[in-house]
Amino acid sequence: MTRALLLTVLLAGLVVVGTSTPVWAAQLDARINPNNETSPFSMNYQNTVFIEYPNGGKLFDDLRGKEWTISGTADSSSPGVKDLMDRLNQRISSDGSQAKISDLSVSYDFHLKARNINTSIDYTVLLEGTLTDYVITQDSQRTLVDLGWRGLTVDSEVVIDGVEINIPINILRDKEPAVFAVFEGTEAEEVLHRNLLDASFILEQPLTNWHFLFDPTGINVDAGTFGLDEEIAGYVVSSWTMGESSIREGRQVERVFEAEVAADQTYVVRSVQSSDQGNLYTIGFGALDVLDGVEIAGVTPTPPEGYATTSTGDFPIFIVYGMAGIAAVAGIAFFFVSSRSLKNEKVGQQGIDPNNLVGYQTSASSGGYQTNRGEAQLRDDSDYQQTRSVYESETPQQSSPPPQATPAATEEAACGCAASAEMGSECDCQMQGSCLCDGTCRCNAEICKEQVRSMS
Repeated sequence: MTRALLLTVLLAGLVVVGTSTPVWAAQLDARINPNNETSPFSMNYQNTVFIEYPNGGKLFDDLRGKEWTISGTADSSSPGVKDLMDRLNQRISSDGSQAKISDLSVSYDFHLKARNINTSIDYTVLLEGTLTDYVITQDSQRTLVDLGWRGLTVDSEVVIDGVEINIPINILRDKEPAVFAVFEGTEAEEVLHRNLLDASFILEQPLTNWHFLFDPTGINVDAGTFGLDEEIAGYVVSSWTMGESSIREGRQVERVFEAEVAADQTYVVRSVQSSDQGNLYTIGFGALDVLDGVEIAGVTPTPPEGYATTSTGDFPIFIVYGMAGIAAVAGIAFFFVSSRSLKNEKVGQQGIDPNNLVGYQTSASSGGYQTNRGEAQLRDDSDYQQTRSVYESETPQQSSPPPQATPAATEEAACGCAASAEMGSECDCQMQGSCLCDGTCRCNAEICKEQVRSMS
């Protein structure tokens, strides 16, 4: 049962991964050099369409096992590309920008793949070209750069070498007429009629909401991307990026357009576009402004004096240092509290107070071996059973013997134990097992007592 459940989960995961394709609506990348008359740019448009037939039907029969690709490239020598370039320039002009596209190349790739439960069609169109006339004014202090050209959009059909590349449903019309006939005149046709070459959102998102960074070091590698000699160094490079969910841009989510088609079966058509992305770079430090309703950048060779931020919205550097300072203070407070806690902990003797212990003689029997060492027990005899020696666990408890009387100093001469008496230790006679004393010895050792009795 567990194995079957695991296989089911894995199969479901493969289905989800197989039918989910990460797509981007439009991706802009441009590198502007205010000191040059031209600069390169690229715009990548992508979209994915899913045709779902969970219950089979005519579309399943028509698309079963099919897979095909339509791709191609063309440059400005192609009439279709030249026409597209003119239409893009018209759109740029209508947006209020004076910039123009002077050169353009087009690459397109459309791929259809049929599966058991759906068919996916991936659309990709890449525009690469050259911008001109983006410099508004230039003097010894700064250069005004036009950035209002970035919404490259075409609203009607675009035919390149006989292939229509802008309206997704036209590919089905030309390659799969039976499928097109099912969608024609339905809501699905409206979903698939949305133009692919659409970067309007990139223009609608104000540059003040984009994430701004600048590199004040002038890395040589960056110089090469602007068409400059790699030996040139010392340029400041500014960059603006968009496409991330943030407080500035808001929450960026994919755009999904969906429609149901009621034919011999119920089919679902879904068009998926993720949020747009943009990357703008310029040589120099760019300060944003608006001129006649068009966003521009005032570019200077170096950042303004005292400018200490690399984040959109003039994020002050003192806030960064303030946050670091707060973290440092918190760390110091933590160590201070920890030190106080350690000092308040008890140290030294943690067990029974030695003042509550008394010595106990381990053995006082005749011939026993006694040393200066012994056992200790609590002064309170009621708790002795809990602390008694393991050696007495099987024998009756012995009462403490009476303290031994120390012989008088005048009589110690006759006792061979005089030295031991001075040290307060056990009698040497007791330890040696024979009496070293004469009949006048008053030592309390049993062996001495026996010797005295035998001599009397």
